[in-house]
Amino acid sequence: MSSFAIHPLDPDEIAALLHGAHSDPFRVLGPHRAGDDLVIRVFRPDAKEIEIVAADGRTQVFPAERLHIEGLYQATIMNETRAFSYFVKVIAFDGSEQTLRDPYSYGAIMGEIDLHLFAEGNDKRLYEKFGAQLREIGGENGVYFAVWAPNAARVSVVGDFNGWDGRVHPMRKLLGSGVSEIFIPGVAEGAHYKFEIKTESGALLLKSDPFGFFSQHGVQTSSMVYDLERYQWSDDAWMAERPKKQWHRSPISIYEVHLGSWRRVAEEGDRFLSYLEFAETLLPYVIEMGFTHIELMPIAEHPFEGSWGYQVTNYYAPTSRFGTPDELRHFIDACHRAGVGVIMDWVPAHFPKDAHGLAEFDGTDLYEHADPRQGEHQDWGTLIFNFGRNEVRNFLTANALFWLDQYHIDGLRVDAVASMLYLDYSRQPGQWIPNAFGGRENLDAVHFLKQTNELCYECFPGVITIAEESTAWPGVSRPTYLGGLGFGFKWNMGWMHDFLHYMALDPIYRRFHQNSVTFSIMYAFQEHFILVLSHDEVVHGKRSLINKMPGDEWQKFANLRMFYAWMFGHPGKKLLFMGGEFGQVREWNHDRELDWSLTNLPRHDGLRRLVQHLNYVYRNEPALWDRDDTHESFEWIDFHDADQCVVAFLRRSREDEIVAFVVNATPVVRYNYRLGLPGGGFYREIINTDAETYGGSNIGNLGGLEAEAVEWQGRTHSIVVNLPPLAVIAFKREAEI
Repeated sequence: MSSFAIHPLDPDEIAALLHGAHSDPFRVLGPHRAGDDLVIRVFRPDAKEIEIVAADGRTQVFPAERLHIEGLYQATIMNETRAFSYFVKVIAFDGSEQTLRDPYSYGAIMGEIDLHLFAEGNDKRLYEKFGAQLREIGGENGVYFAVWAPNAARVSVVGDFNGWDGRVHPMRKLLGSGVSEIFIPGVAEGAHYKFEIKTESGALLLKSDPFGFFSQHGVQTSSMVYDLERYQWSDDAWMAERPKKQWHRSPISIYEVHLGSWRRVAEEGDRFLSYLEFAETLLPYVIEMGFTHIELMPIAEHPFEGSWGYQVTNYYAPTSRFGTPDELRHFIDACHRAGVGVIMDWVPAHFPKDAHGLAEFDGTDLYEHADPRQGEHQDWGTLIFNFGRNEVRNFLTANALFWLDQYHIDGLRVDAVASMLYLDYSRQPGQWIPNAFGGRENLDAVHFLKQTNELCYECFPGVITIAEESTAWPGVSRPTYLGGLGFGFKWNMGWMHDFLHYMALDPIYRRFHQNSVTFSIMYAFQEHFILVLSHDEVVHGKRSLINKMPGDEWQKFANLRMFYAWMFGHPGKKLLFMGGEFGQVREWNHDRELDWSLTNLPRHDGLRRLVQHLNYVYRNEPALWDRDDTHESFEWIDFHDADQCVVAFLRRSREDEIVAFVVNATPVVRYNYRLGLPGGGFYREIINTDAETYGGSNIGNLGGLEAEAVEWQGRTHSIVVNLPPLAVIAFKREAEI
């Protein structure tokens, strides 16, 4: 039979295909019935000849006719009306040959239910359908590509497997959904790719994959095919215990880390450490210091170092700065085996305008709002997600679940929640659009946050979500069924602001600001709070923590030691940014490592050892954490002694274990200071920030005191203590008389 029967193709269709403007390439390419014959069309600009090789048991080979000089071929199989299984043999101009399956021989792949759930915004495992999925279809291994670009005239996959030519692999548009798809046999892990999008105006856009699992960073921004199914986890014990955790009644002490500047390798060009190296350096340090969790500033791929990771372009790809996805998993795996949780900063509020990212993804405002009064963050020069669009909301909720599922992340600290909640955030009158009820609340964002929190706790019991929220929005950490936003915890920005203001004062003036350190107790139990001394407080001219403290060098360190112990005694979980534990002097600089040489100096090392001791005491004293969310956990002993800047309070556990804290916020020693206590017994001194080993003057109470039956401050017993200068001392009741 002849394979060159004439079955003409419309010249306009040929022109549209060759110019990458055809809206339905599957209508031209692949197998098609032509009267009593079957025609198979292939577009390969790199081919000198094309042959169709039957793969259904027949040994027939059908040479293809070149329809166009640019590489459009057609083979005609006469008297064949049904499509059959075949290979395409490509003979290149250099004489090399390759035989592969035809991507255009496959029918539609994504199912109607998947498309329906996506359109509703309810697909919890969206990351298993979109992006670049390694699959076997029809007995052939390859990659299934799917992307949402509803307003594109044409979408193609381009990569190192097709010469980055957008005409070679245009995708099938699944009508009604805006999803384009194609399965390309023979593409393997490691392939570099992007989506070439032709807009309705004719512009060509080259976009990274929104669902890409791995990506280049820097000047090169290609997505990379990656197999997420290969890694074998070894944290079964941790994952089995995690759902049983009641984190509100557990100690949480978080070490916040920016991986790019914690440490670097100076002798190798100041390079970054790798995820594998962090498992050998950062993790042992965190264990030694006694922190319960590591919080990683955003590790999703981002192009600009100076954004610290808070301007994400690839939400499903861990940054390749430090290694591969599996190497990040190795680090998290090692943390879990060592009993350390991993929290990740997550940024669903906004995204940058980089040309390869989500901005105007299909030539229209797809992920963002079209109106700049809704769609642009003026402070940061970024774009705001359109939370009212189901598909956008699904992209983000599935991303939260992706990190919890695929990377065993233990918690998400959600960035910039306040900017999401308010339509007038950082805007002047006339620069924002009210909601349907005329209010300033972003109702779509509220719905999104509630839905995301519900899904996180439903699908992954034992994880935590944390809101960086700085306003008085009620019920941030209240369950959604009680009218809250559903977060597990909220950053206590009010405590941070008030206490840093107080600590910055010369002690002579602190007597006039006693309310700054007592007011936080008024609202301490309205939310599940985390007390934070984060990266935001040590940049942009705010000075390092040690340099916020007043006085000479000795007083600066004494003040900071006092502040840390006060923080650990105050209700709420704890977070400290890296470098704060040893008194980093410079402001944090993301381009260089911390000044670790300071730990060779006695005062800096003494501060570090105090933080280590505070973590030890905190983790071993239930009075400091197991009733953080109840008024019963805290009791004032005395907050009226403003003239001497002395504050005293009790912490109680559910078993009525008692720890008493006394703060002397002046450099004057208070000898023989009587302190009322709730009962008799020996009160052992478990914290003294003035101890010589920490760099203090070593004034204390000889390890503890026996309570006397002397009524004081409304209590039946009391002790007479020596209060060191600029210090906190804490006593634990050990036995009744």
